[in-house]
Amino acid sequence: MATDTTAIYTTALRNTHALESQGLSQMEHQLTGLEHYPEYLSALRAHVGVTQEQLKRLEQALSDLGTSASGLKESVTNTAGKIGAAVHALAQDETLKNLYAGYAYQYHQIAAYRSLIAIAEAAGHSEHVALFRKSLEEEKQAAQRVDSFIESVTRTYVERTTKGEKADS
Repeated sequence: MATDTTAIYTTALRNTHALESQGLSQMEHQLTGLEHYPEYLSALRAHVGVTQEQLKRLEQALSDLGTSASGLKESVTNTAGKIGAAVHALAQDETLKNLYAGYAYQYHQIAAYRSLIAIAEAAGHSEHVALFRKSLEEEKQAAQRVDSFIESVTRTYVERTTKGEKADS
């Protein structure tokens, strides 16, 4: 159990890295099959690149502390991400379920970065705060982008489904 601020900070960095890694795995899995939802596909593609940069920032902070991401935690969360995407794929409304999960996930990440910033400050690692504030703003922008097309993706899904056209991947 972490009892000092540096240990707490290291754990928070690893947790956030695992969270981002899981999100990346889920997004990459979802990229296929969204050709009927260009806004959604564009947002996912863009956020894959953003997430890769966020992972680099987290890895830099971990490296600055003389450590790295937890291999076990990464493996478990990546597996969980793949399972979640696979479970949604079994449902008729996979596209909508992935959309809802992705929207909620953005807010999960927003909370994680807000917390990570507070922990970094408490641990005396203010040199990392600007990196995490950038990630926080990117997550807020991603959430707003998803928010902007929930209704249009849903309408397209309903239209395609009621016409007997392929609506999911």
